[in-house]
Amino acid sequence: MNLDIIWTVFLSHFNSVKEIEESSVKKITGIPFLYIKMGKPLEKSVIEDHIRRFSAKAMKGKQLHSETIFVRKEEYLYVYRHRFYVPQQKMFCCGNLCDDCIRLTPNQFW
Repeated sequence: MNLDIIWTVFLSHFNSVKEIEESSVKKITGIPFLYIKMGKPLEKSVIEDHIRRFSAKAMKGKQLHSETIFVRKEEYLYVYRHRFYVPQQKMFCCGNLCDDCIRLTPNQFW
């Protein structure tokens, strides 16, 4: 799955908030950092609520999870370590009679 599309959708939603001047993602050693520049002061809880809501919108209909960790704040700049990832659970039966076989778990779709 190409996560660049998810990031594009997420950032377009995020940049539509009027209090946010600019938001961008920078990958440093493979870890994505979300930089949020505010036009006026906003509480950290409000920003994190925006991150949660827009992550959910970007991931809708896909089997993804997100993780957000606050890193630092400078005057009007907030930095978060934010990533989208595919869950590490089996999605199919490999035929090796594994203890955690997907066939042995109750199906949430039926």
